Amino acid sequence: MLTHRQLFYKHIGQTSGTPYALEIERAQGIYLYDTSGKKYIDLIAGVSVSNVGHLHPEVVKAVQKQAETYMHLMVYGEYIQSPQVEFAKLLSEQLPENLNSVYFVNSGSEANEGAIKLAKRYTGRSEIVAFKNAYHGSTHGAMSLMSDTYFTQAFRPLLPGIRFLEFNNSDELSQISEKTACVVIEPVQGEGGVILPENNFLKKLRKRCDETGALLIFDEIQTGFGRTGALFAFMKYNVVPDIFTIAKAMGGGMPIGAFVSDKKIMDSFTNNPVLGHITTFGGHPVSAAAALASLRVLLSQDIIHEVNKKGEYLLSKLHHPKIKSIRGTGLFYSIELESAQAVQEFIHLALQEGLITDWFIFLDNRFRIAPPLIISYEELDLVVEIIKRVLNTME
Repeated sequence: MLTHRQLFYKHIGQTSGTPYALEIERAQGIYLYDTSGKKYIDLIAGVSVSNVGHLHPEVVKAVQKQAETYMHLMVYGEYIQSPQVEFAKLLSEQLPENLNSVYFVNSGSEANEGAIKLAKRYTGRSEIVAFKNAYHGSTHGAMSLMSDTYFTQAFRPLLPGIRFLEFNNSDELSQISEKTACVVIEPVQGEGGVILPENNFLKKLRKRCDETGALLIFDEIQTGFGRTGALFAFMKYNVVPDIFTIAKAMGGGMPIGAFVSDKKIMDSFTNNPVLGHITTFGGHPVSAAAALASLRVLLSQDIIHEVNKKGEYLLSKLHHPKIKSIRGTGLFYSIELESAQAVQEFIHLALQEGLITDWFIFLDNRFRIAPPLIISYEELDLVVEIIKRVLNTME
């Protein structure tokens, strides 16, 4: 009989020739456990998914309760389903007045697909502005927002009418015009290596969009639900978008995404044509119940308030000659080493020491620190200890 490892390589579609191939048996809090019983600190939280930790009891209870009540009933939007309604209400209560309507989907890519469709439908325009070194997903439309031809050349032609600008370059904002339907941007660039906005760049972008009538879309898929030390990064920078997209940490470990806007914008999907955007499983009731429980945990347990303090504590401890620079905010950091080869060596050795991290799509000489937000100060000490120990072993 073939082992699970053999079956994995035989039957599971791969995205690279060198997957981690850890065979995980269970997960709890900030830890993953493989089939031999070895414990790993998940320093990337499943890539900014498990913000409340793996297997949070409140999320598990919500999933179990909803699964015993009902699961899929009908295509999205036709029936009133309490997990969706209650989540949308609680989320809207945390947001500015113009962000009051939630459209549920299955993933971050789908959220961005829906958002750019909505912007084109509402404005009647076709041009889209995006930013270099941004990642918005791997479906065709979302991939069209990616500037790096290495990742897109094999799948062309992509969506036409995309203009790419430099993040933090205010001089290029003049290229946003009355032809622009929307500007899609990560308020903090994730896969570019956690690049923060500088010199009021987001406020200048907001002003330019107001001048031209272009809708401003914030992709908060990695930065949402406390990752940067605010519920959403746009709150940290005091810039309100017209539409923002969420997924990853939204479901507390369950698959779900959404795009959020004003109802007057969202209602564009109801006519000319009717069914302007549809999905079968978007906002699945079990995932929506998990999202509701996860948001309640984040809001009630003061987790987000501690994020900046934990990040500052980590930075105060994380010094080593092999670390060239550290960039980030909240509990979202990129650590620069000498080269991409050094990062790969570090990742491999860290895994042996029970620490899981990875690199960034557009910046491979940096590794990621983005643990579950529930990580304790004692566990941060352990993370720093392992990082330094691994760096000490490298030539």
